[in-house]
Amino acid sequence: MATMTAAQRREQARIEYDAFIKGCPTNQLLDRLSDKWVSLVVSALAGGTMRYSDLGRKLAGVSPKMLTQTLRSLERDGILVRTVTPSVPVRVDYELTPLGHSLALLLTAVKNWAETHIEEVHEARERYDTELAEAS
Repeated sequence: MATMTAAQRREQARIEYDAFIKGCPTNQLLDRLSDKWVSLVVSALAGGTMRYSDLGRKLAGVSPKMLTQTLRSLERDGILVRTVTPSVPVRVDYELTPLGHSLALLLTAVKNWAETHIEEVHEARERYDTELAEAS
């Protein structure tokens, strides 16, 4: 059996990734990216750099704790960068990385789809609920 280099092992692992397998790293990443706050933060930052307070105002309903956790997670994953500017008060800006911009294209499309089709979804839910109630 031939030994593989680290690059060959990484390439082999990449080929074997399967998001449908529970323990697969891609499955875990999809789980993280499907979080409501992740998609809204990334979509908000698609418009450009934002301060923490601006993000908090834009994302109605997010708690400071959840916003902080989401931002840290996205920074750890390489989706955004956090820039601290020493001033009084300290200025903290968040912006997407190139990796984050590639994700933003997809998540913004999903957000736009939801905004465009929400009425159809509401109508479908009402039909379903009515049919279910009539059947029982």
